[in-house]
Amino acid sequence: MRRALPALLAALGLASAATAQPAKTGPAFEETKYGVLPAPKDGKKGPTSVSQYTLINKNNLVLKCIDYGAIITELHVPDKDGKFADVVLGFDKLEGYLAGHPYFGSNAGRCANRIANAKFQLDGKEYKLFANNEPHTLHGGKEGFDKKVWQGKATLTATGPSVTFKRTSPDGEEGYPGALAVEITYTLTDNNELVVDYRATTNKTTICNLAHHSYFNLAGHNAGDIKGHEVQIAAKNYTPADGTLIPTGKIEPVAGTAFDFTKAKTIGSDLEKAGGKPVGFDLNYVLDKGTTKRPELAARVVEPKSGRVLEVLSTEPGLQFYTGNFLDGSNKGKAGVAYKQYNGFCMEPQKFPNSVNTPEWKDKSDVVLKPGDTYKQTTVYQFSVTK
Repeated sequence: MRRALPALLAALGLASAATAQPAKTGPAFEETKYGVLPAPKDGKKGPTSVSQYTLINKNNLVLKCIDYGAIITELHVPDKDGKFADVVLGFDKLEGYLAGHPYFGSNAGRCANRIANAKFQLDGKEYKLFANNEPHTLHGGKEGFDKKVWQGKATLTATGPSVTFKRTSPDGEEGYPGALAVEITYTLTDNNELVVDYRATTNKTTICNLAHHSYFNLAGHNAGDIKGHEVQIAAKNYTPADGTLIPTGKIEPVAGTAFDFTKAKTIGSDLEKAGGKPVGFDLNYVLDKGTTKRPELAARVVEPKSGRVLEVLSTEPGLQFYTGNFLDGSNKGKAGVAYKQYNGFCMEPQKFPNSVNTPEWKDKSDVVLKPGDTYKQTTVYQFSVTK
């Protein structure tokens, strides 16, 4: 396995400009120091440094991620002319992630999306969570998985370079029962796929619903709005939500609504009709395929000018489609770019939001994990170009 490669080290210094092109190194990985964490304020011992992992597949796609939050910081893919661009929003330095951000490149957990009124019942007992999205809890709470340091290890696999992050969320963390042992694995395959594998086990009955939260812009992270991206979602139904984005418990058809992406259309074509405060798409689609053992097609996105294509495959029954409605320019990202409203979109395969409080969804979207069982979830982001 190749670790200390001069060309790979050069790739580590890639600028985040949309036309940056990686050095040709073939399948490889590298671990480097990314930044230093502030010392714990309570005097306890804790991790003080953050590592970055760089994966390069045989086609010279480059993925960078850090063990703080298991966050993806960069993803360089080619356009139809072979020019590379970094297609995920994020920061150049650790300080950007520590200062707070809208889950750029993160993994939402222990329970992704919203839980109504920051509480749920399990086996007759009520559990109260932190209402970080008042009055609800969102993506794990005040300090979800995106704000924890993970233990990472990179390797070369038969399909491409890979890194696995491990962490055990202790019993009672953020109010959730049970010690949850989690593994997140990123593999950058030689078929130009980013494969995200989740595995989790618990010692007490708990809930678990993990989802990847990268913001994509297939024209490049600094290319402006994503309204011209063409989207198709393999879902004839969705879960309507109230004004606070908590599903009503109903499942309704998308036909005749602005939410219908059963046929490809641009994000901008019905953006205003989607409504919401702020306006935009931020809803859970009920995928036609349901829960599957192997990843199956959930969505396809095309950026016409660059020709880049993103296909999303998943084992999960739901897909949260979000168009960066809350981005307001306050986050200064890579190369100082101000990420504004609609500058990125998220495709988050998941169980349905607030499933733990929606008993009628138990057969379609069960988030309960019991001792002896293993939570498994696989999401694939596959990149190609138009012909």
